Amino acid sequence: MTTTLYGLKNCDTCRKATKWLDRFGVPHAFVDYRQDKPSPETLVEWADKAGGFDALVNKSSTTWRQLPDNRKAPGSQAEWKLLLREHPQLIRRPVVVMADGGFSQGFSDNGFKKLFA
Repeated sequence: MTTTLYGLKNCDTCRKATKWLDRFGVPHAFVDYRQDKPSPETLVEWADKAGGFDALVNKSSTTWRQLPDNRKAPGSQAEWKLLLREHPQLIRRPVVVMADGGFSQGFSDNGFKKLFA
């Protein structure tokens, strides 16, 4: 098994993360979650590992800011799953799922060095 990087193919941060993995020879697969939306079960798993749905979402994104106020405060897990299935670009990216079950969000050179040491 390899590391799986979930993100958007046109996202600069996802491209940087992919280039980093290529440069350091880390075998990986890339999944564009706009085209291949994560299942509701996967979203719950990611939220659990990230520390909740609030931590999973990039609240500084343009998409988040453009949401109506009533959509910005999902009151249940079902509402969060619906929101993230409708707008997968709200998920802070990239999401890195390692073969051993490790999980990470976002990209930084130092963060990836620690993650893949």
